[in-house]
Amino acid sequence: METRIASSTDLDGIAVTLAGAFENDPLWGWAFPERSGMEAWWRLFAGSALRYPFTRIAGDFDAVAIWIPPDGIELTEADEAAIGPLLEEHLGPRAAEVADLVDRFEEHHPETPHFYLSLLGTRPASRGRGIGMALLGECLEDIDAAGAPAYLESSNPDNNPRYERHGFKAIGGFSRPDDGSFATTMWREPVPVY
Repeated sequence: METRIASSTDLDGIAVTLAGAFENDPLWGWAFPERSGMEAWWRLFAGSALRYPFTRIAGDFDAVAIWIPPDGIELTEADEAAIGPLLEEHLGPRAAEVADLVDRFEEHHPETPHFYLSLLGTRPASRGRGIGMALLGECLEDIDAAGAPAYLESSNPDNNPRYERHGFKAIGGFSRPDDGSFATTMWREPVPVY
């Protein structure tokens, strides 16, 4: 599998892949039932993350992994300020409920320095071939070489065993504001590289 570090010219392809990957997700599919809102949401997060050299693409946008480094933050101040207007534009009266969901992610984020897997998604046409997990494994090799732990939130319980096979362990979680689907927070200690 060929992978590469993403650049700003990849933003549209990344947003399309992630929107497809999360379209039927128990958490994000509920938050953004319209595809246009989902693409705009992931474009905001991916665009902000591209300031770090830790967004990796497998193949022709078959899968995307977005990592935030231990000394980084997920969104710039300007991007953080864009959340409210974006939610209002795409969700109208549901904006406050989805903003509450976003707050739940922040509330459960560990303070110990770590690499944060902000997003990992495989486009629907590429599912079932192990591309996303292979991309994750490749990224984790680099993180292990740096001697750093990693953290993620699994928005789909079906994915938890996949993450566990890569060394992640559940440490908690939170539900949607409507008490629907549960997001599992997961932590991974680095594997020593000899």
